[in-house]
Amino acid sequence: MLDVNFLRENPDKVKELLSRKGVDIKLVDKFTRVDGEWRQKTAALEQLKSEQNACTQSISSAGGKEEFIAKAQILKKRILEITEEHKLLDKKRDGILVNLPNVPFEDAPRGKDELENKTVREVGEKPVFDFEPRDYLDIAENLGIIDVKTAAKVSGSRFGYFMKEGVLMEMALSKMALEAALPHGFIPVIPPVMIRPEIYESIGRLASDQKEERYYMEKDDIYLVGSSEHTLIPLHLGQTLDESELPKRYIGFSTCFRREAGSYGKDTRGVLRVHQFNKVEFISFTRPDDSEREHRFLLSLQEELMQKLELPYRVVENCTGDMGWTDARQFDIEVWFPSQKKYRETHSCSNTTDFQARGMGTKYKTRDGKKEFVHTLNATAFSQRPIPALIENFQTKNGTVKLPKILAEYIGKDEIA
Repeated sequence: MLDVNFLRENPDKVKELLSRKGVDIKLVDKFTRVDGEWRQKTAALEQLKSEQNACTQSISSAGGKEEFIAKAQILKKRILEITEEHKLLDKKRDGILVNLPNVPFEDAPRGKDELENKTVREVGEKPVFDFEPRDYLDIAENLGIIDVKTAAKVSGSRFGYFMKEGVLMEMALSKMALEAALPHGFIPVIPPVMIRPEIYESIGRLASDQKEERYYMEKDDIYLVGSSEHTLIPLHLGQTLDESELPKRYIGFSTCFRREAGSYGKDTRGVLRVHQFNKVEFISFTRPDDSEREHRFLLSLQEELMQKLELPYRVVENCTGDMGWTDARQFDIEVWFPSQKKYRETHSCSNTTDFQARGMGTKYKTRDGKKEFVHTLNATAFSQRPIPALIENFQTKNGTVKLPKILAEYIGKDEIA
């Protein structure tokens, strides 16, 4: 959640920044009004309790005079009334806060949607074929490495079986990510794939339309995660780290689940937008002054991996209208798909500043003994999305797939036929 003090002191600035994300800024005015009432009740409670203490002392010193006893009873009743009003305002205030996303950095590109994202750079040569490039799913089905038809019969739409070399490719990508991360101090984790509602809400992943994306099991009152980030960020729930531990880095592998509620009619064919997929994720906890540098570092790791795969890609900085709910700055990596003649997103890389840390109560102790909230960052190492891109970019005229050198070494063959 947002810093309450920052909201109080800079309501106009917050409204201006949140408007860039398309947020109804009336919510900020509503928060300011409710917070003002909450503060008045807080002050009133403090005053009443002070009077109650004074009255108690008077009763004791005066030997229990009736006038002080009567006043104490009135104060007690009034304190109970104000406490209930205070609790209601507290709940109302928190209800507004959870519906306010993180504010973007002032220099983040402004825009309404992905069409206004800023291209930072393009890397690699797009393949040139002497034949019409085929769609990855046609190739994969012919090679028997992805099966969506059987998956549809068994599980429904937006599922797929990865088979044979399809599985080996995914395992190779995961191993590549681990080998790239471990020398930089990343701690490998296989986290839970279920999360309690109150924890999910506290990291800002049930707010707004995000809730529609989540699979909820009502009987158990628990959600399935949409990313390993969701259970890695709470690793330091309620903890205070030492400044010397930062940056604290994790690399997590988990199966992820998404309803794709907002993608009706989009990518219904294939495995680019599915309900279940595996993903390797980078997570960092940093000092606030270091988070932008860490953000660039995570992006550089992503690019290092993509360059090893020899895939043509571009880096875009997401505009405010296409930025994630928790993000202050976001980059995406998009890979070229020859059959579609366009770039498609395969990776995201986000700086969420202290937005999630506030919900988690995750702080660090500075060298001078102060406690401050950490900044958290998340970045895709690999999901399954690069596999379709690899199939398309390395396809041959006869329907086989030539593998880039690094995957050939992992899999033990240089062509899928």
